[in-house]
Amino acid sequence: MVDRVAPEKRSEIMRAVPSKHSRPELLVRSAAHRLGLRFRLHAKQLPGTPDLVLPRWKTVVFVNGCYWHQHRNCPKAQPPKSNKEFWSNKFKTNVARDLRNYAQLEAMGWKVVIIWQCQITTLEQTMKLLRRKFRTQGAH
Repeated sequence: MVDRVAPEKRSEIMRAVPSKHSRPELLVRSAAHRLGLRFRLHAKQLPGTPDLVLPRWKTVVFVNGCYWHQHRNCPKAQPPKSNKEFWSNKFKTNVARDLRNYAQLEAMGWKVVIIWQCQITTLEQTMKLLRRKFRTQGAH
């Protein structure tokens, strides 16, 4: 399938995708707050700038978009049909960087929680997911 948008316009559209304060991230933040989990946002001093940092639990949370972070076996992670080499390299670089950041955080003693965009659609579903992730750590 050929892209129906001019390359300059496509670039503009892709640049507009937020890296912070996205809808899935806001949903996770709201659910975490309702569960009594207190956190800091986007700690620049930590590798990968985690979306949420929960110092009390020595845990960081990444809310990953399935497309940009290439969630395995997820229909939302399908690469574009055009410019395949560029996108393949882009996604490989993203995934390698993610793995490197997760390893660095774990080496620093942090627990890394990854929440995928496709896993959360409602507040109730997100709260249930967070309860499972934090059950062993004493969250409500």
